[in-house]
Amino acid sequence: MEVVKFEALQDIMETNSEKVEVINFWATWCKPCIAEIPYFQKLHETNDEVRVTLVSLDFADEFQKKVMPFVEKNGISADVILLDNIDYNSWIDKVDPSWSGAIPATLVINHKNGKRKFVEKELEEGEIESIVMELTD
Repeated sequence: MEVVKFEALQDIMETNSEKVEVINFWATWCKPCIAEIPYFQKLHETNDEVRVTLVSLDFADEFQKKVMPFVEKNGISADVILLDNIDYNSWIDKVDPSWSGAIPATLVINHKNGKRKFVEKELEEGEIESIVMELTD
């Protein structure tokens, strides 16, 4: 777990990986975000073809006080980063031009075939697996 600038997230989005990238934007204060975290953790634990990165949009000074305790309490072993760039307008279009900035939001990228999908809503159980399957066909 670490606090990063947008460039580190951009590296994750652009690195030509063999794995499907699942990047979820969330915050500890967002109830719908918290509700879907177990689905991403399950995907991380059960699918070796996928790399899950949970991008916290909490304030950087809350990393030690809120984010790390939340991750530890909930047994999250997927990658967790805190994006320390509060000027959202400078980077949300780089994630996806359709993103209003609302969370939860999820970006799925299959570097092998160039397919990607962006979803700006709370996902239901099984929905993230369906999106991954859709992009691997």
